[in-house]
Amino acid sequence: MPQLDFSTFPTQWIWLAITFVVMYLIMAKTALPRIGQVLEERQDRIDGNLEMAAQLKQEAEDAAESYEEGLSGARAEAQTIIRQVTDEASVESAQQLSELGDKLAENVADAEKKIAKAREAALGNVRDLAAEIAKEAAGKLAGLKPTDAKLGKAVDAAMQERS
Repeated sequence: MPQLDFSTFPTQWIWLAITFVVMYLIMAKTALPRIGQVLEERQDRIDGNLEMAAQLKQEAEDAAESYEEGLSGARAEAQTIIRQVTDEASVESAQQLSELGDKLAENVADAEKKIAKAREAALGNVRDLAAEIAKEAAGKLAGLKPTDAKLGKAVDAAMQERS
């Protein structure tokens, strides 16, 4: 094998050094700058994406804050509307209760008047009935025939003693 021949070692070392230097120069002048440029472009793209992500994050936080402010404003407005509606309903309810109370008071007053009239009519009928019963009883028990005026006075006096 020629590579193991010690007599050709020095020339092999020289060609190795020349090949290494040429390959190094080719790599240093063409391939390494391209690789460096690709790495730099990647780093620029990554930095740009990170900046865009930070900007979008800030915009999202601003939008969330704006949403929360709008939501709290809407809640406050809803509470105000609920309070107004509740107050209006309370006023209307109180007014209706007052009107109902007035109507009921009128109905009670009318009913009391009707009851008083019915009581007077009943008492009048009771007076007439009591006078008639007393006339019949006096005629049958004592054989007397008192006048209607005397019987009326006696019944009135008895009714006033009872009340």
